Amino acid sequence: MSDFFIKKRSGPAAPGRGEKSAGLRRKGDADGGKGGRKKLSKRMNEEISSDSENENDEGAHKKQKGNVEDEEIDETPQEKKLRLAKLYLDQLREEEEKKAEDEEFESDLIAGRLHEDVLEQRGKLQRLIADELVAPDPAEIRLLRGHQLPVTCLVITPDEKYIFSGSKDCSIIKWEVESGKKVQKIPGGRKGTEKKHVGHTGHILCMAISSDGKYLATGDMNKLIMIWEAATCKHLYKFTGHRDAVSGLAFRRGTHDLYSASHDRSIKVWNVNENAYVESLFGHQDTITALDCLGRERCVTAGGRDRTVRVWKIAEESQLVFHGHEGSIDCIQLINEEHMVSGGDDGCVCVWAVHKKKPLSTVKQAHGLHGNPGLEMPNWVSSVAALNNSDTVASGSQNSAVQLWKCGQGYRSLEPLFSIPLTGFVNSLKFSSSGKFLVAGVGQEHRLGRWWRIKEAKNGLYIIPLKRKNKEQMVDNSKTQTEERPED
Repeated sequence: MSDFFIKKRSGPAAPGRGEKSAGLRRKGDADGGKGGRKKLSKRMNEEISSDSENENDEGAHKKQKGNVEDEEIDETPQEKKLRLAKLYLDQLREEEEKKAEDEEFESDLIAGRLHEDVLEQRGKLQRLIADELVAPDPAEIRLLRGHQLPVTCLVITPDEKYIFSGSKDCSIIKWEVESGKKVQKIPGGRKGTEKKHVGHTGHILCMAISSDGKYLATGDMNKLIMIWEAATCKHLYKFTGHRDAVSGLAFRRGTHDLYSASHDRSIKVWNVNENAYVESLFGHQDTITALDCLGRERCVTAGGRDRTVRVWKIAEESQLVFHGHEGSIDCIQLINEEHMVSGGDDGCVCVWAVHKKKPLSTVKQAHGLHGNPGLEMPNWVSSVAALNNSDTVASGSQNSAVQLWKCGQGYRSLEPLFSIPLTGFVNSLKFSSSGKFLVAGVGQEHRLGRWWRIKEAKNGLYIIPLKRKNKEQMVDNSKTQTEERPED
């Protein structure tokens, strides 16, 4: 039995195992193929699953958006009110920020303006304009003719549209600046017609206009002050009280208080609104030749041959006396509340400060000399003008020129800028408030007498444009100055 069993196992057993092993191999191969396919399918599934994840994310994002929209749509009225309130607050915040920026800019401008106003009130404001000015072309200077005798005084309206001029022919003319045409003329009358004639019958020596342009005041040799409505040239009032020629007039800025000076050595205060006399002030030892005033309750006067300049403090009823000229002081003008400029027949132009009794600066022979060799005399300074709160002043004489000057720092020096040729006696000078032009009243004779006569002169007004340098020119000039300094 054992043999039988051994043979039975040994014979067919080997091939059976081989077949089995072969079968197992085939099965393995088959399984291996299936395994490869499974791996490939897994890889594909992985790749597909990554794309599907993106698609799922996008879908989820869209769903979220949709959900948010649904939530927005589905928000309650209280939530909607809260959301709109937040939007409104954001808008308000933005607007307030913009306003704050604008207000900050405006506040800077206002602060600058207030600072200037404070300096102006203290008399310490000095705008540096002189270096920017350019000498005008003679062809651009306009001559306005209408007076038969020398022009003695003039004023420019605050809006700079009109000029009023007075003359020895007793007439007043209102001129339009832009066109140069006469707007209106108040003719002068002859002596003896004072009761019938509405206007002046004596030489007009001075005039003033109120800061609001409402009233015009004029003074003459017949001791009269006349008040006119500036817009219509209608006669309003006549002030009598001076005992000699009225030589100076000025309105206090911002008011209708009028100060007048006379050859009777007195100063009088008037209230034009109420057509009333207020008070008189005395102190000068000779005829007062000129007067000026700004915003403070005080005025300055030139005392003629008593050789003094005086500052009158109206409220305190006191006066300050200044000495410096060697001859008659014929003209005076305030630069600001603390400084003034004067001129006289000694040929000097002086700049003064209220706190100092002597001039801060003096220019002798400011307009040269005249006369025979060995007997030369300085040309009289017959008029001065100042561009308020600046470093620019002007003076006029009979030497056929208007001279412009630059005030140094602290008004401690006067330097000549340029001269403007004009033939005749320059009896009055006024800057426009903006500084765009200068007006000169010119005649054949001096405004206070007939010491000389220049026959070739024309009685009239000269409008002188004051142009300023461009920034490029100023830069070029500064470069040339810096280049010249080392050579010097």
